[in-house]
Amino acid sequence: MTTEVKSIKQSVTKALQEAEEKYGLDTKDIQQRIEESTKSDKDSTQEALFYSLNRISMDQPKWTFVAAHFHLTQLYEEAAQNREYEPTQKYGDLYKLIQLLTDKGIYSSDILTHYSKEEINQLQQAIDPEKDALFNYIGLFLLADRYLARDHDRNLYELPQERFMIIAMTLMQNEAPEKRVELVKEAYWALSNLYMTVATPTLSNAGKSYGQLSSCFIDTVDDSLDGIYLNNWDIARLSKDGGGIGIYYGKVRALGSDIKRFKGNSSGVVPWIRLVNDTAVSVDQLGQRQGAVAIYLDVFHKDIMNGFLDLKTNNGDERRKAHDIFTGVAIPDLFMGQLRETDAQGKSIGEWHTFCPHQVKQIMGWKDENGNPLGLEDFYDEKDNKYFTEKYWEAVNHPLLPRKTYRAMDIMARIMVAQLETGTPYMFYRDEVNRQNPNKHKRGVGKTSIYCSNLCTEIAQNMSPTTISKEYQDEEGNIVIVRKPGDFVVCNLSSINLPNAVREEVLDRLISIQVRMLDNVIDLNTITVGQAQVTNKKYRAVGLGTFGWHHLLALESIHWESEEAVEYADKVYEDIAYYTIKASMDLAKEKGAYSEFEGSEWQTGVYFDRRDYHSERWNKLREDVAANGIRNGWLMAVAPNSSTAKIGGSTDGIDPLYAVEFAEEKKNFKFKVTAPDLDHVTYNYYRRARHELDQVWSIKQNAKRQRHIDQAISFNFYVRHDIKAKELLNLHMAAWENRLKTTYYVRSTSQTEIEECEACHS
Repeated sequence: MTTEVKSIKQSVTKALQEAEEKYGLDTKDIQQRIEESTKSDKDSTQEALFYSLNRISMDQPKWTFVAAHFHLTQLYEEAAQNREYEPTQKYGDLYKLIQLLTDKGIYSSDILTHYSKEEINQLQQAIDPEKDALFNYIGLFLLADRYLARDHDRNLYELPQERFMIIAMTLMQNEAPEKRVELVKEAYWALSNLYMTVATPTLSNAGKSYGQLSSCFIDTVDDSLDGIYLNNWDIARLSKDGGGIGIYYGKVRALGSDIKRFKGNSSGVVPWIRLVNDTAVSVDQLGQRQGAVAIYLDVFHKDIMNGFLDLKTNNGDERRKAHDIFTGVAIPDLFMGQLRETDAQGKSIGEWHTFCPHQVKQIMGWKDENGNPLGLEDFYDEKDNKYFTEKYWEAVNHPLLPRKTYRAMDIMARIMVAQLETGTPYMFYRDEVNRQNPNKHKRGVGKTSIYCSNLCTEIAQNMSPTTISKEYQDEEGNIVIVRKPGDFVVCNLSSINLPNAVREEVLDRLISIQVRMLDNVIDLNTITVGQAQVTNKKYRAVGLGTFGWHHLLALESIHWESEEAVEYADKVYEDIAYYTIKASMDLAKEKGAYSEFEGSEWQTGVYFDRRDYHSERWNKLREDVAANGIRNGWLMAVAPNSSTAKIGGSTDGIDPLYAVEFAEEKKNFKFKVTAPDLDHVTYNYYRRARHELDQVWSIKQNAKRQRHIDQAISFNFYVRHDIKAKELLNLHMAAWENRLKTTYYVRSTSQTEIEECEACHS
């Protein structure tokens, strides 16, 4: 046996002995096998890794950290070999790494442009290899496999703490030189302690020479051939860069409508949605996965029952299917009210009328202050003034306006059948979203500013279609198309790791640096679609979210199905809201408010009144916001957080746990994953998993949470495959009655695990 192999074997044995002392695990069996083995050094580490993975169980969950240790050993060895330093150092020279990957075209040259060698050396001293011990195995595996920088041949160069430092350096590169290094250290503190995670695009692309940093986008399609095809072009470019996309199709004319006054010529929205579907499949995301697109339609659009609700189901004409997109339905309060209309026997009799948006504009003659025609989709109901309801009944009572009439319950039944089969459509409660919008002042009272949400249902920001204003030939003979930019929504996300940040009482410090990091993404980003870049700078919207809710409840010994959990959600998210708004206000003092602040509900104080924020601290913050402005037009949104929650060592988003123990399959092996911090105490708070929990308690928690979130929340329903229609209907009614803005998937036990857009995870 060579000295080197013997040394490695000793190192592996020592690590096992330390694990035995730290976690109380019995490692004597594997220690003996390694001592007696004649295998190479790498094989010894691999054998210890596989042994550890095979031992992970509900009874011995700590083996995940032992497995992570041996995987780290492999990563240290691989990086050291590629960078030519001794693996016992763990981490090599940061400046040399940046130089090397910049020369290879992996890193952007911006890092070396903005930071001197002295500054980089100073930041290297802040890197703490001991923080690697915080990773469990699956978190480390995902981070290494998907996000650490590699060369074009997939050789590993970057290590976990270096990824965190590069993200911090990238996001702070334009800060004032005299405080930049300290801000980098603060951002590194937040990331390395796993107090937060950045969104997948930022985690993957920060510091790189390619890719953008924002998570997802929302576009509004104009009712014209130009609008439809230019939207498709924009979607293709964003999909290429890894963005998840939401699209509102509610302005596009319905099947059988007229085109240039020729009756019955419109093919409706389905063929155009199929075109988007093909684009999503053809233009994949960075060569890793097909594009991810959600398309929303209003429940009062004539095509809702003309194919839209059947786009993803397995029955019907395949020529009118779009299996690779996701669907969402925008629903007004009035529709939900019609579901309650019953006869003496309790049978639902409420009617619902659907219209073509083009015909509504032609016949009803509604116009805005600039003389532009308006449709039903352009109104929403405020609490006291029912603008949409008034216009809807006006349309219903117009003798010349074509419509298709159904029982409201028949439409709802079709929605629920599709949800149980495919998980979609998502539900978007348009009145509540627009009522709570702090930036509705740009459209006027009762006028819709937000038509739909994004791919993961947590974003709610002002929207409008981009149009072509003119086309001409310039002096050089080029054909120039001039587009008038609409509000093309951009989502910039990151999330708090609740168990770590709340229990260690660092929310104030954490959120202060986190909001700055998010705000800097806006200025650093290079988005290929011009109107998205314009909107991003105009509103400076961000989405600070959370993950690890079930994990936090378990650590606090709070049962999911309890009033205590509901009240705890209220308390935790009020604190998060307070610190987030305060952080954005502090940034506005330093850098200026977003351009549309004047007249917003942030400025008038209505935002605080709507949420009944009248305590001493809130009154003081309200005054400070009015006096100093706020940096970001929207601030909070809770994304799904699956992969990044695993990296953070916690549970997904606000979801209940999938199972106390489950199998994860990766490449050529399968291993068990257990609930985080699982022991004889927390087990009692984990054991009722997703599909076993009463979803009404989830709704109640989310209602408290939603009060404090200015945008929306990715909120799933988990139901049994044999759920009765009335039970699912009651869940939807409860969500609406509790003023949720959106609901995400209906996840039935009969469905295979639904793949989500990685871009929206944060």
